[in-house]
Amino acid sequence: MKHKVEEVTLKNGARGLLIDVPGATVMNFDFQLNAGDYLCPIEKVETAHLMEHMLFQANQKFAKGRDFQAELEKNGAMYNASTNAYSVNYIMECADFEWDRVLPLLGTAITKPVFKQSEFKAEYGNVKEELNIYLNNHFRQLSLRLSEAMGFYVQNETKRLQNMPNVKMADIAEHYKKTHKNENLHFIIGGRIRGRKTQMIKILESSFKLPKGERIELPDEEPNKLDNVLYVPRKNVDNLYFIFDTYTDRALSHVEVDALALINTMLTETLDSNIFGKAREKGLAYSVSSGLAIHYKTTGWWMGAQIMPENSKKLFKIIHQELERLLSGQITVKEIEAAKQYRLGEFQRGTQTIGGLTGGYAKRYFTFDRYSNYSAIPDRIKALDKKKVVDVARKMFAEDIWGMAVLGNCGKEFAEELHAEIAPLWDRGRSS
Repeated sequence: MKHKVEEVTLKNGARGLLIDVPGATVMNFDFQLNAGDYLCPIEKVETAHLMEHMLFQANQKFAKGRDFQAELEKNGAMYNASTNAYSVNYIMECADFEWDRVLPLLGTAITKPVFKQSEFKAEYGNVKEELNIYLNNHFRQLSLRLSEAMGFYVQNETKRLQNMPNVKMADIAEHYKKTHKNENLHFIIGGRIRGRKTQMIKILESSFKLPKGERIELPDEEPNKLDNVLYVPRKNVDNLYFIFDTYTDRALSHVEVDALALINTMLTETLDSNIFGKAREKGLAYSVSSGLAIHYKTTGWWMGAQIMPENSKKLFKIIHQELERLLSGQITVKEIEAAKQYRLGEFQRGTQTIGGLTGGYAKRYFTFDRYSNYSAIPDRIKALDKKKVVDVARKMFAEDIWGMAVLGNCGKEFAEELHAEIAPLWDRGRSS
């Protein structure tokens, strides 16, 4: 999708990207603050999440949250918000014809909330329901428990539910006051910007007035190696869930991230991939996934799946063999070229919506306060070669910062046998 990007700094200190997409029929807004869980006391970690829910409720212009929400949605606009360990995001997408109506409304939600006890009680119940739904997602729970055990600032939903009663209305108001500052606000706006920039900046500066304050630093987390498997027993789960994470001690460059994403394609993203494809061909696993975890000062790569215990050892042998082949540089140019072609097509599909385009810029801009031309990604993919791919694979294993978790009823001894199957890969990475 053809587009032009410009970074702007408002008079109040807020910063953002304006992504002009000629002829776009929708406008997408993503406003982000470093205001996530890491800024909350661990016993009140749900404070940030509850605050995020409250900001689309009553405000200084609308006495009831439902009235405000009706006004936002009356022409089909979509709004949402999310909280994670690091940030809070407020998101809206609307038809192009009403962008100048809904943008000030989003500003009202972010800058003029009225924290009402009655709405706090309702949203407390809604968040409690949300967390209980997440408890049914075994892979999510396993991933959270592994990240927590390795030293990241996360809590699984069981602990979050236990600690929810510690959060009071005063905690919400205090967290909002501490985090919602001009300089802490970043944004990305995508759509038809040309001819509207002056008006848009005027709306931003008049509707997004927050107290003065600095951009809050993200945490400098240092993951720890787990020497033993983390086993989470679940008597009523017949299949087995596993995940392993491995980390570097720094944020990877764009080229390294591109190469790591290519490794995902080669290993798990297609029915012809080296791990998932082989497992599927042998009838061992319905799905095997892998992915990247880009943090402020570290980069992670993970792999996981759910599988019947009787098939798991065969799958782990495939995982070991294929990762060993990658780390030893035995992959072929043909494999790399095939993965590059897939990634090029995947990139093109991913930029067919305004939301997909703005999302492509969001992660690095919000994490590192800088951006690179998203349109350059195809050229970066084409420039990848065997050396870059093998080098980044070895980097991910060489520092021996990794952990593995298993959830199910297979027993810890069985989980340890799976752990032992892949543990030599990190020795291989260090010796490469």
